[in-house]
Parts: sequence; C-alpha cells; structure tokens
Amino acid sequence: MPSVADSSVFVLIGPGGVGKGTVARLLIERDSRLWLSRSWTSRAIRPSETGSEYVFVDRATFEEAIADDRFYEWAEFHGNLYGTPVPNPPAGTDVLLEIEIQGAAQVKSRHPQSTVILLLPPSLEELESRLRARGDTDDHVQLRLGSSDFETSVGREIADFVVTNHTLDETITEILGILNDVRQSRD
Repeated sequence: MPSVADSSVFVLIGPGGVGKGTVARLLIERDSRLWLSRSWTSRAIRPSETGSEYVFVDRATFEEAIADDRFYEWAEFHGNLYGTPVPNPPAGTDVLLEIEIQGAAQVKSRHPQSTVILLLPPSLEELESRLRARGDTDDHVQLRLGSSDFETSVGREIADFVVTNHTLDETITEILGILNDVRQSRD
C-alpha cells in the first residue's frame, strides 16, 4: 500500500485569503501526478464555500482524531482546529498539502525533504480585497490581516520557495515549474 514515504510532499502555505485553495485546485487539475490531501477543520463553512474545501467536523470529533493520532499535522489557528490526516496517496502520485504555517513546520520536521512553497499576496490591500470577496466578516478580515505579518515572517523561515500571487496563470505556471524542478532534482 502506498504511503507518504513513497511520495514527494509539496506544502502550500500563506496568509489567509492569499488564494491557496484556488491555487491548490488548479494545480491538481493541471498536474495529474499531484494528489491533494483534504484537511479537516472545526470552523464553520464560509458563505463562499461549497463544503468540499475541508472535512468540516465539530471540535469534539477533531479532538478525538488528535487523541487517536490520526493527523500528519494539526494546529489551532484563530480559535479553530485545522489538520491533515496521515496521507495515503495513490501509487505514483505526489502529495500536495494546503495548510497553515504551524502545520507546515510540523510537516517539515516530520518529513524534512518536503518542499514548502509560500504564497504571498501582491499587497495587503489586495489581501484585504480577497478576504472580503470570499465573504469574511469585518472582524475576521481584521484578524486575518493582523496575523498576515507573522504568517509571512514564519513562512519565509520555513519556505523553500516564495511565489507572489499576482495572477492565477502566472502563479500556476511558476509553481508547476517549481514542482518539475524539484522532481527532476530527486530523480
């Protein structure tokens, strides 16, 4: 049975609202060798979400999974729990994780050869615009903007690559190039 040890692990991180979910979805669509591990969260579904973005569970269910050691990484962020179940990718695929900064540090510790890609917004104004466009409340927008400096600073410390998300096409092309370069260096 395949496991994460048989795959390259690519980790996509960045401040909330930077576009990680959209970028991850497009990378999966354009690279048949990528498998997206779907994270869990204890937070509520946003108005802009369909429910397929995460496995949405209550806090008690999440805490039970922590106790059962079912997560590859997990963290509490802004009062909600987020985590990645231990990946079990299909044979011949690489794992893509779209996770929070704290979780990325855990993955890097557990799987040092993983590749962390920090996705940044072109500006704080653009980040605010993206947060508002996805339906976040004013309080949540301010909370996210307030933590973006910390997320960016820590992200830069653990990231192997930094990509600014100016336009989706440019961002996807740049990240696909990174994935191919990493794969070639490991062959």
